[in-house]
This record gives sequence, structure tokens and C-alpha cells, in this order.
Amino acid sequence: MKSSRPFTVFSFLSILALYFSLYTITPTSSSPSLQDQFIKCVQRNTHVYFPLEKTFFDPAKNVSMFSQVLESTAQNLRFLKKSLPKPWFIINPIHESHVQASIICAKKLGMHHRVRSGGHDYEGLSYVSQIVKPFILLDLSKMRQVDVNIKDNTAWVQSGATVGELYYRIAEKSKVHGFPAGLCSSLGVGGHITGGAYGSMMRKYGLGADNVLDAKIVDANGRLLDRAAMGEDTFWAIRGGAGGSFGIILAWKIKLVPVPKTVTVFTVTKTLQQDVGNKIISKWQRVADKLVEELFIRVLFNVAGTGKNKTVTMSYNTLFLGGKGTLMNVMKKSFPELGLTLKDCIEMSWLESISYISGFPVHTPTNVLLKGKSPYPKISFKSKSDFVKTPIPESGLQGIFKKLLKEDIPLMIWTPYGGMMAKIPESQIPFPHRKGVLFKIQYVTSWLDNDKMPSRHINWVRDLHNYMTPYVSSNPRQAYVNYRDLDLGKNTKDTKTCFKQAQGWGANYFKNNFNRLVRIKTKVDPKNFFRHEQSIPPMP
Repeated sequence: MKSSRPFTVFSFLSILALYFSLYTITPTSSSPSLQDQFIKCVQRNTHVYFPLEKTFFDPAKNVSMFSQVLESTAQNLRFLKKSLPKPWFIINPIHESHVQASIICAKKLGMHHRVRSGGHDYEGLSYVSQIVKPFILLDLSKMRQVDVNIKDNTAWVQSGATVGELYYRIAEKSKVHGFPAGLCSSLGVGGHITGGAYGSMMRKYGLGADNVLDAKIVDANGRLLDRAAMGEDTFWAIRGGAGGSFGIILAWKIKLVPVPKTVTVFTVTKTLQQDVGNKIISKWQRVADKLVEELFIRVLFNVAGTGKNKTVTMSYNTLFLGGKGTLMNVMKKSFPELGLTLKDCIEMSWLESISYISGFPVHTPTNVLLKGKSPYPKISFKSKSDFVKTPIPESGLQGIFKKLLKEDIPLMIWTPYGGMMAKIPESQIPFPHRKGVLFKIQYVTSWLDNDKMPSRHINWVRDLHNYMTPYVSSNPRQAYVNYRDLDLGKNTKDTKTCFKQAQGWGANYFKNNFNRLVRIKTKVDPKNFFRHEQSIPPMP
């Protein structure tokens, strides 16, 4: 294995405060003897001491602490309901050898496991298992070291760190370096990059996964591997092939990219009434993927008002890698319909733009990125995704608006492609959504805990997704794996059935790259030790 700068073991700052919800967790009846066997096995297989009271959490011994750790980074409250399976116990490793030992012992004792870095899996697959029970949870939140090397334009970042922490640590060392990953600052780096990792610099530099140089993973035999040791096939698979299939990602070595000292942001919001004839949103569809690569304009659709005054709003949320003077010239030439003014434009540092795009108010101190929290409260939600290759006509837009007005808390996000995204081949990494894509759509519905009919919201987003069929990609209908959607299909315990069903959702997420992913899975994990409801299956 190639040598690399080792991570230092660091002490955990604090466990996130217990999120007050409307349910309580009933302690799971775990076998003391089996848990003791697991603990002793881990102790035998690691050379680094770990205090049990800070690394093992059993609901039968301390349900309050177990609940606190379980809920700390679980982002979708829909999967914390009392009726859903809970982990047998939770392991919070503080050293890579603890992860190796946990895999060795879980395999020896026949324990199924789930792995969580930031808890953002849309279907809760990083902390809930409904196909194999009981299961244990490996929570990597204490493994969050970031080691930035400006001299060679790289950084090593452990899986438990958030992208906000990563960005902050890069900016500590340099004001002219950055990394093109997620828009949400609380995303866990480990899982985020496994699915691709897009952000506001994707049109300039591609995805986070396009800018990975090396990685450290633990395979199904508990071996710690880097790029040279795992081989190019596995290294290809883990950069966009989604998490939980090929091993446990402990750290990524990433390539830093240049950013200007000053960037410009703006958010201009238009209502349906202000966008007469849908001229603005129609023009956006025609130009967003063709604008200069330094310009990223996404559109967030919401609803505002009540009753007869209820309307759809479209917020043009933007990052430009440059000053506002240059931005104004670009907008006047390419997108004058938006009516952008100098007053709308705010110049700031790249790090400050991260807070802004994440949703924090302007002038929020950037150290908020170290807290690992979203500016929005945790909610229950359901999401789906699509990719658009031709502009949606006026009739299609009208139908979308009518459906948005029927839902309580809808959100739709259009993310522009083009630029570097169109230049990278579909097979470069497993993420295949490249040339020909105008923009990506994310559909989201959310609801409060006291909502007695959550199914109506889920049915609404499914109905909207069905309505969009004529206007989006087809054969296959493409979807983004980091917007996990079990409606597309899911695995079963039976390997043969599992493979057959996976061919459907596998094509949605990965197109033809799915076949290569299956071949690699069959080679490195033929017994399917790493598995979940949408993991890559081996050949039967």
C-alpha cells in the first residue's frame, strides 16, 4: 500500500444535542453474549485503544444516549419513526483500525451493518435496514480529520467530516483554493462523493468525484486499501457508484481547484404574475447550460401566499466566479430577461458564498460551517429526480405550476448543466449524466410531524413525477443516485431476484455503467457482504 500522511486521532468535540421529536425509541433486545463477543473481537483486532462508553451505544443499556447518537445526523425524520427498525447497537469508531476490526467481527459473527457519514441518504439507508434485521450501525462522525496541502493542491478528508468543514479548512490555508462539491454544507463527505457530488462550481470543474485522486477504503475482508492496493476498477466504482456496495470509505484525497478572491452571488425571485408568459423561465431553459462556465444559476420553485393569493415563486440562486461588473456584462448579453441590477449582486469570498448558497443569511460568520448543521430544521420528506434534455414547453410549465399550487410545502430545484459537465465522458466515472443534459430536476415534498396523512404528500410527488414523463429523459429515465428513490425498485434477500430487479433502477442511476459496476462487485465482493436496498448486486 502506498504511504500517505497518516491522520491523527482526535477527540470528539461534542455529540449533537438530542432532537426533540414526538416519539420515543423502544430499546431493542440485543443478546448480551453476542455483543460481548463482538466487543472482545474488535479489541483483539485493533491496536488502538477505544473507550467503550464513547464508542458503543446500546439501547438496552442507555436508551437516551443511543437515541441521541442515532438522531444526531439522521436528516430525514421519516425514517426515525418508532415503527421502523433501529440498529442493534451503534459503533462510533475513532480510528481506521476500529472500522477494520468492526468489519472483520461483523463478518465473523454474521452481523449485518449500515454505515453513516452525514446521514443524508434520502431513503435513510445509512441508518435503517428493512431487508436484513437485526443490524448494527457504524457511525463515522468522529472520523472527520481534514489535512490540506496547498503546496501540491490536494487535501485528505475523512468521511465523517461535512463539506462545510472541508471548505472551511481549505479557506483557512488559502483564499484562492476551493473544491467543487455539495451545496448543502452539512453533507457528510464520505457518502456524498460516492454518488458524484455536484455543487455550484460543477459547470467549471465537474463533480467532486471527478476531482478525487486517491481514497482509503476497508474491504469485505477488513483490509485497508488505497488506490494502488484496491486497483483501478474499484477506484472507478467508488467515485459515483454510490455508497455501501464496494467497501467503507474512510477518506478521500481530493484535488483542489482555483477560485478567485472575489465571487458574486445573487438571488432574484419572480412570481408567476411577474414572469408574464413565462418568458424568464423559458429563456433560462434555453441559456442556462450555455452560459460562461463561471456562472451557475439554479432555480428554486416554491409557493407563497394562501387562498386566492397563493402563487408559485421562482428564485434564481446564483454563484459567479468573478466580480459583479463582469457578471452584469454577461447577464446583459445572455440573460437580460431576468432584469438583474447591481443592487442585486453581492461580492464576497468563495467561503462566504458557501454559507450563502447553503441558505444561511448574508453576513453569517463562516465558522457556522464547522457546526455541521443545516440552516433549516429537520423534517420528513420524499424526493425524486429527473434530467431534462429539451426545454419544457409552455403547456408543460402550466401543468407544473398547477400541481405545485396543490401541495402544502413543495420544492422543485432546476440545476443547470453544460460547461465541464458536457465535456467529461459518460464512462469516466459511474455517474453518467453528462453531454446533452440541459438541467437536472429535484422534486421534494415535506411535512410536519403532526401531519396525520403523510401518504398524501408522497402521492403528490409521485404524481408530479409521473406528469413530467413526456418532458424528461427516457430509455432509461435518468435519476441521480444521491437523490435516492426506492420507488425505482429495491433489492431483496434473494441474490437472483435482486440482480434482476436491480437492472431497472441500475440503468436509471448509471445507464450503461451499471454493467461494469456489477462486474466489479462480483469480483471484489461476490458474497454480497456490503449490501442494502439499492446496493450494486453481484452476478447470481
